[in-house]
Amino acid sequence: MTDALGYRAKFGVLGPSTNTIVQPDFDDLRPAGVTNHYSRIIIQNAAAISDETFMQGTLEIDRCTEDAVKGVLTCAPDYLVMGMSAVTFYGGAEGAAGWKRNIEEIAGLKISTGSESVVAALKTLGGIRKVAVLSPYYPVANAEVARFLSDHGFETVRDIPLRCPSWQAIAQVQPHTIREAVKEIDGDDVDAIVQVGTNLSMVKLAAQLELTLAKPVIAINAATYWHALRAYGIKDRMAGCGRLLEEY
Repeated sequence: MTDALGYRAKFGVLGPSTNTIVQPDFDDLRPAGVTNHYSRIIIQNAAAISDETFMQGTLEIDRCTEDAVKGVLTCAPDYLVMGMSAVTFYGGAEGAAGWKRNIEEIAGLKISTGSESVVAALKTLGGIRKVAVLSPYYPVANAEVARFLSDHGFETVRDIPLRCPSWQAIAQVQPHTIREAVKEIDGDDVDAIVQVGTNLSMVKLAAQLELTLAKPVIAINAATYWHALRAYGIKDRMAGCGRLLEEY
C-alpha cells in the first residue's frame, strides 16, 4: 500500500536534537508527495570553545547517530538524508566514503550526505575549481572541509569559521552576519561560495546572494535535499531556493 502523503517518497532525516534549522528547511524544499521524517540524534547543547571541544562535540553526535538511524527505520522510509554535515567531511574523501558506507550498512538504505552533496553540486554547476567556505565551525573542522574538497579537485581559497559557542547558537546567527562573512571571503579569485553547517540558516539568503554576486552560492541544506531528490529519481524544480533546485 502507498503512503497517503508520502506517495512518491518517505525520507528519513537524521539530525542533532539541538538543530532547529534542518527540519523547517527540508520541509520548505519538499515537493508534493514527498514527506520528511525527522529522527533526532539525542545530544546536549555542547559548549564549543576551542578546536578540541568542537571536535569532541561532533564526534559525540557521530556516536549517537546509529540510534537515530534505527529509530527512523520504524516508519519504513525509502531513503535517508543526513541533516548534520561536519562528520561527513572528516578524513577526506576516503573517510567520508567510509562513514557513508557504515550508515548505509546499518540502515539497509541509501543516504545523501552533506559532503557528497556539495561536491555533486559543484560538479553539476560546472566551471568551478576555486571556492570560499563559510561555516559555524572551528578552524579544525574547516580544515577537514578543505581537505575533503581538495580530494575532489576543488581548492579552498579562503574560509571563515564563525566559531559558534554552542550547537543552539549556530541557529541564532543572523543574516547580516552571514552577509558580512560572505563579503569577506568572496573575490575575483573565487568561483563559488560554499556554506556548511546545517544549523546555519542560509537557503533563501544563498539564493539572493547568487543574484548579487553573479556566482554560485551553495547552502548545504539546499544541496543535500537536492541531492536526495535527484538520487531518488525525483526531478521537480523549485524557484527561490538557488540555481541547483531551479535548474538541475
